[in-house]
Amino acid sequence: MEIWKRNLWLLWVGCFITSASFSMVIPFLPLFLLHIGVSENIEMWSGLLFSSAFFAGAISSPYWGALGDKYGRKPMIIRAGFVLCVIYLLTSMVTSPYQLLILRLLQGLLSGFIPGSIALVGTNTPEKHVGYALSMMSTSTATGSIMGPLMGGLISKIFDSRVAFASAGVFVLCSTLLVLFWVNEEKFVPSKDRSSIIASMKMAVKNKPFVTVLGLTLLTQFSVMTIEPVLPLYIVQIGGSAKDASLMAGIIFSLVGIASILFAPRWGKLADKIGFHKILVIGLFVGGLGNLAQIMFHGIWGFSIVRFIYGAFFCAVFPALNGLVVRTTPADFRGRAFGLNQTASQLGGMLGPLVGGAISGVFSIHSVFLVTGLLLLLAMGAAYWSKDKEMQPS
Repeated sequence: MEIWKRNLWLLWVGCFITSASFSMVIPFLPLFLLHIGVSENIEMWSGLLFSSAFFAGAISSPYWGALGDKYGRKPMIIRAGFVLCVIYLLTSMVTSPYQLLILRLLQGLLSGFIPGSIALVGTNTPEKHVGYALSMMSTSTATGSIMGPLMGGLISKIFDSRVAFASAGVFVLCSTLLVLFWVNEEKFVPSKDRSSIIASMKMAVKNKPFVTVLGLTLLTQFSVMTIEPVLPLYIVQIGGSAKDASLMAGIIFSLVGIASILFAPRWGKLADKIGFHKILVIGLFVGGLGNLAQIMFHGIWGFSIVRFIYGAFFCAVFPALNGLVVRTTPADFRGRAFGLNQTASQLGGMLGPLVGGAISGVFSIHSVFLVTGLLLLLAMGAAYWSKDKEMQPS
């Protein structure tokens, strides 16, 4: 097997395990607060715990990306994996919300397994296969996000939440060992630039096509995340009883991930033929229309079908953006480029739910679908007008 293919499949497994470990514990943080004896301000603590890691990650991602350019992406993946393992194991032993908050901040500051893996795949894959490889990486995280909550729920039910956190740490350790012993980073040219966030940002600003990609990543992630805090509530509204709606919510949430697994590799192969910009425009356009179409369906089955179709097209977007990061940056800046792109994504992920919740509170849930759809169409317009910038800088 060619080295790039072996790297792809090993990192696919690693990112699947890491994504599953993340999603098997994070959705249960509010319940874990109850488990350690927190009885007041649960909502406040939950919000802090969720947003703290995003905020810390947005600050630190460019720094780890810069170190990846200097010392290699593989060492950064291994570092992040061992750190995440230790954090999960320590989390299984916490006794207060303050300890949990500190560990979540450390998780955001010190992690980077999945962005590092994407950067390694994007740099060590032959040019004609980059689209396919990055799309396959997106299916790994999608599959992990589907399987994680199921695994976490089963472990918590059979044992308890502490065992679920400890198990997540063991799973991440296994994925890290895969990278340590079997992944080879061939195409690595060490950067001679200083590993500072300010220096990385100054270099990025000079690269206008890359700045456009960062803006599109932030806008797209922000748009998608506006719907996250209200989607479960909407499913409860149209799904009948709260008990049945909870089950339906889990199924409907998984539909987008299932669509991604089925269709993302096809979009990746098409991107290798016609270019990432065209794929990005198509994904954003149908994604925007898909959110607008969800307003018109007030039955659970029609809504589910529209969500699946939306997922089948929108799964093309983030691999295309990752492909454009590769296309618009030189090899010795790519770790920093993916770090900055991760920062843009983290900021969008942090701000989107706040805006979505505010819009829903002032107006209605349908208005959030409207805003999300219009924002994605706006991102599509921005992507379309930048279509002439898909090139490797000289």
